[in-house]
Amino acid sequence: MIAFAPLIASKLNIRVNQVEAVLELLSEAATIPFIARYRKDKTGGLDEVQIQNIQDESKSLKEFFERKTFIGKTITEQEKMTEAIQNKLNAATSLSELEDIYLPFKPKRKTKAQTARENGLEPLAIFIQLQNKESVLAYAETFINEKVLTVEDALQGARDIIAETINEDAQVRAKMRKYFEDRALLQSKVLTGKESEGIKYKDYFDFTEPIHKIPSHRILAVLRGFLEGFLRMSILPVEEESLALIETMYIKGMTESGEQIKRAIKDAYRRLLQPSLESEFRTALKQKADEEAIAVFAENLRQLLLSSPLGSKKILAIDPGYRTGCKVVCLDEKGELQKTDLIYIHETNRLLDGEYKIKELVKQYHIEVFAIGDGTAGRETEQFIKKMQLGLPIFLVNEDGASIYSASEIAREEFPEQDITVRGAVSIGRRLMDPLAELVKIDPKSIGVGQYQHDVNQFRLKEKLDQTVVSCVNSVGVNLNTASKHLLSYVSGIGSGLAENIVRYRSEIGMFADRTQLLKVTRLGGKAFEQCAGFLRIPNGMNPLDQSAVHPEAYPVIEQMAKDLNIEIKSLIANETLLNKIDPRKYVSEQLGELTIKDVLNELKKPGLDPRSELEEFEYASIYKIEDVQVGMIVPGVVTNITRFGAFVDIGVKQDGLVHVSEIAHQYITDPNELLKLNDKVQVKVMEVDIARKRIALSIKQTKDAPSKEYKTNRINTSQNAKPSPKKEQDLADLSVNDALALLKKKFGK
Repeated sequence: MIAFAPLIASKLNIRVNQVEAVLELLSEAATIPFIARYRKDKTGGLDEVQIQNIQDESKSLKEFFERKTFIGKTITEQEKMTEAIQNKLNAATSLSELEDIYLPFKPKRKTKAQTARENGLEPLAIFIQLQNKESVLAYAETFINEKVLTVEDALQGARDIIAETINEDAQVRAKMRKYFEDRALLQSKVLTGKESEGIKYKDYFDFTEPIHKIPSHRILAVLRGFLEGFLRMSILPVEEESLALIETMYIKGMTESGEQIKRAIKDAYRRLLQPSLESEFRTALKQKADEEAIAVFAENLRQLLLSSPLGSKKILAIDPGYRTGCKVVCLDEKGELQKTDLIYIHETNRLLDGEYKIKELVKQYHIEVFAIGDGTAGRETEQFIKKMQLGLPIFLVNEDGASIYSASEIAREEFPEQDITVRGAVSIGRRLMDPLAELVKIDPKSIGVGQYQHDVNQFRLKEKLDQTVVSCVNSVGVNLNTASKHLLSYVSGIGSGLAENIVRYRSEIGMFADRTQLLKVTRLGGKAFEQCAGFLRIPNGMNPLDQSAVHPEAYPVIEQMAKDLNIEIKSLIANETLLNKIDPRKYVSEQLGELTIKDVLNELKKPGLDPRSELEEFEYASIYKIEDVQVGMIVPGVVTNITRFGAFVDIGVKQDGLVHVSEIAHQYITDPNELLKLNDKVQVKVMEVDIARKRIALSIKQTKDAPSKEYKTNRINTSQNAKPSPKKEQDLADLSVNDALALLKKKFGK
């Protein structure tokens, strides 16, 4: 792995010694969060993204060299290796180059060319390729036999051999690949008779776009329509230009032989080369689109996981419902379930009973906050609670994934005697307290902040999302004495097995008073302790440093700092005046460099500071369903999902509206993330309401110079994200963009 360092350094524009340090640490089973946080002196201060890129590149290079070795070995075993082929292998820098070199030697099913060779027609093919002035027809007659019945049969066999030669010519494939990159078009058309059934793909019924320009969401939309059997798709440059390019490489002049080669080129292109390259580019475009979509999902997930927590409060959480009633649960400051109940607030004759129960629960359990699921009947339940005028904050909480959690093995283990409605209500309340701690229990794909997440490579998606969860958990830190085993499992160096052992130790021995007690946990050795200790917090523990992100390996240097200042360590913590007087260079050692010492001092200024922002109050407009939404309204909203083509905004009705990327700002932007983040509070203007298709088109830029009309409610938003339903995601994800643009052109002439 270390041998790859120069190549990785060159590609990523990072110093070789930095790459070598990262690769060495990774080989020692160090995690990316640990390296980024506690090994800055070794890596020169590389961040998690850079370290992850180094790891990804090393993995790709390992696969590349393994493939190169296999190809070289295979050709050698066939006794066909030459100095020229070996030089080509040595010079190859991509997998496609390797595969082009390997193609002539690759085992394959019997081809037309092989049959022609078996029929003795290879000399004729060689004769034609020499392109002499001698008669091709006369020479072809000499090959007629019991297997080759006519001159045309002989010429066809020769052309089959030439076509295969052209297809396997690495130079031809390289030039055609570059030509595809520059000139190929992705085209799609609706299949005959599928117009009505595939109406959701109407934007792609007759669609053409250059592959070097097409964005990821349109690639995935076309591919989905193709795979579902509604669209026909192709990835092709202009055929005549492609043929002309190959002809310049093979045809020497206007001769009989040249005409035969021209026919062979057309056959090679249509039958072999074009289908092969089209398949290759379809795969490449899919991979590119997957990576972009996964990157969007991962960034949205990061913002969601790092959403503002309410903190420890006594919460009354409600999972709303119509016919089945609203499930009510009371949670204490630690999120422990205290009481469950059921109220029916959508039946007039039961309203008083519901009010009585809520008031009694608030009084008995000293409730400080209401948490209401934002799904079906959420707004109506919010109105019911507000009318009681209890003077407590009311939070509408995103409940996406709560049903997944409530039916999971994790929920059954936590609440074996409760039904799924109780578990769902608990999840809503806990999600308000600490989104990160609760959301780690749910498969990230079920949280609903992705773009075409069901279409992308599922292995790669899971890998990227898991990396994101690990990064978020370790950036925030975890309370060792209260964290669930699911949260602990994401801490650097721990995993599910050690997390379970930590929880078992906690229940059998008692709460941790000191980080060093971790070494008493079964199977948690020195290496695991090194990786995890700095990310685990012990508030009010024996050592005041245990509640900070300072790693135990730095404790001695802090003790020395305190000794030099003639004070106790606890007097140094959070004392910015004293800490600013300390010269980091004075405490540099072989173990701890200047970057680490500076990090330690910064952490001591605000020990254990949660990087997440504080929860903000937010008021929505007094609109509750799509029928209340009128074109021209300017209302507040919350960004709930971001894609490459725009942002979804919750304006307080069941359906999120779409702000197309062209309607975000007056200046040109290509990515909504340039200006927007999840949970951003924005003003939006309603541009279109399509009740039949449940679509709302919004604009942010149209509000910039317009006076904002007041639409007030007492809703406070903590919805960490609002997931469109699978159907809505499929309908809105790209298919509404053209409709929105058409409307804007009609209204504003743009």
